[in-house]
Amino acid sequence: MSLTKKEQRLRRSRQTRTRIALQGTARLAVHRSNLHIYASIVSGDGAQVLASASTAEKEVREQLGGMGKGGNVGAASIIGKRIAEKAKAAGIEQVTFDRGGYRYHGRVKALAEGAREGGLSF
Repeated sequence: MSLTKKEQRLRRSRQTRTRIALQGTARLAVHRSNLHIYASIVSGDGAQVLASASTAEKEVREQLGGMGKGGNVGAASIIGKRIAEKAKAAGIEQVTFDRGGYRYHGRVKALAEGAREGGLSF
């Protein structure tokens, strides 16, 4: 029996989260949908979200020019910079990047590069 695309992605994400849990550092978790991209910084033990940003936020939607503009590389880059600002405000400099089973390509890569430009190191 073969796995569906979603099951394959979830399997990859579980493997990544297991490795990250052993490190015990905060992780920058990414979720991608067709319309939006979401980024959260989760504590090392996974108990609480320390900072989050997404294209669904009102200020970001206004900056992007309304609905339907959150699913592109430019929006992902903005979210990367925004999550880096929020992380620095919370006193977080070092994170581990958790791409959530998605390929490091396109929007996921743009978010990571935006976060690095914003001052996060991973």
